[in-house]
Amino acid sequence: MKRNAVLLAAATLLWAVPATAARAEPALTGGAAAPAAGTAVASSGGSAPPKALSPRAPMVARLSFPATALPGAPPPVSFEVTEAGVATINVTATIRNLQSGRAGSIAALGWVHTERLIRVGWPRGARLTAGTYSVSLSVRDHQGRRAGSAAAAGTRHLTVSAPASQPAPIPAAAAPAPVAGVATPAQTVADGAVFPVAGPHNFGGPEDRYGAPRGNHIHEGQDVLTAEGTPVLAPLGGTITWTSYQAEGAGYYAVEHTSVGLDFMFAHCMAGSLAVSAGETVGAGTLLCHAGQTGDATAPHLHLEIWVGGWQAPGGHSIDPLPYLEAWER
Repeated sequence: MKRNAVLLAAATLLWAVPATAARAEPALTGGAAAPAAGTAVASSGGSAPPKALSPRAPMVARLSFPATALPGAPPPVSFEVTEAGVATINVTATIRNLQSGRAGSIAALGWVHTERLIRVGWPRGARLTAGTYSVSLSVRDHQGRRAGSAAAAGTRHLTVSAPASQPAPIPAAAAPAPVAGVATPAQTVADGAVFPVAGPHNFGGPEDRYGAPRGNHIHEGQDVLTAEGTPVLAPLGGTITWTSYQAEGAGYYAVEHTSVGLDFMFAHCMAGSLAVSAGETVGAGTLLCHAGQTGDATAPHLHLEIWVGGWQAPGGHSIDPLPYLEAWER
C-alpha cells in the first residue's frame, strides 16, 4: 500500500508540471507565439514576421475646384480633412503653375476643423495668368504627422485660359446714399480709421456679403477671410460695451461703441485671444483679439457688423460694412 501511494503521488506531480510549464513559456514548435500589442501578423502561412501597424495620420477626404477658370482671381476651392479623434488640422493651400513651377497663390489657413467642408480664402490681390496649374494642400496635425494633398485626394489640374471674346464690363454699383447723422466711410477715414485685419485677407464670395441668406435670417455683417491668429484691431477709438461667447453663432466676440456713434461687432475670435473687456476704452488700432473660427464658422475669418442706433438695441439696425472696409483698406 505504501509503495502504491508513492507511485500515485509521482504520477500526479508529472501530470501537473507540463500544464504549469505550458502557461509559463510559449511553444517553440508548431506555430508562432502570440503577437505583442501593436503588431499584426499575416492571416495565412503562419511564418511571416510581425508587421508594425501604420501610424495614424490626417487624410484629405475631399478637394474640389473647377477644371477651368478665367485669368484673374483664383477660383473657389473647398476641401475636407479627417483624422480619427482629432478636431483641428493645420492646412496651407497652394496653386502652382506647372510650366514655371512657381506658386501662383498660397493661402495659409491655419488650424481648421476636421470633417467639415472648408472654403479656401485666397490672399487679396492674388492673380492667375493663362496656363496649367495644380491645387494642393499641405496638411499636418498637432503631432506633425502629414497627409498627401493633390494626388492623395484624386484631384485634377486647373486650366486657366482667356475666353475668345471678353464680355462687356459690369458697371460699378452706385455708392449707397448717405444716411443723415451716420458717419460715411470717407468721414471715418478722415477720423483716422484703420483696417481691422492686420494681415493678408480677402472678402470671400457672395455668401460672405452683407444680406446673404442664412436660413430664416440674413447675414448682417461682412466676412474678412484671413489666417487663424491674424490680429484683429479696433478701426476707430471708442468703448468696449460687450464681450461674450456664443457656441452656435458668433463664437468669442467683442462689441465696441465708437466715437463717431457707430457700433462695431467683431465675431469668431480665436479661443483665449480676447484682449479687451467690457467698459475698457480703446483707440484706433488697439488689439481686440485674433481671428479664429469659433462658433458657427467653417474657416478662420473676422465677421464684422456695423450698427446704427446701438448694437442689438431697440430701434438699432445694421448696415453694410463693405464700403467702410474698402475705404479703410485703401
